[in-house]
Amino acid sequence: MNVLVVLIPVSLVLGAVGLIAFLWTVRSDQYDDALGNAARILLDDDNNKPADSEN
Repeated sequence: MNVLVVLIPVSLVLGAVGLIAFLWTVRSDQYDDALGNAARILLDDDNNKPADSEN
């Protein structure tokens, strides 16, 4: 029973850390446009090539 005195607060702290990390990812727009990156890699977009420095 003494183990529960330690494990319950530890589990609550770990749960709070996980919740804070989740809220941070939501606020920093980590889940916006989830399919955009997957589709963007398939596009052949030549307009974004850097200009040649030799010309």
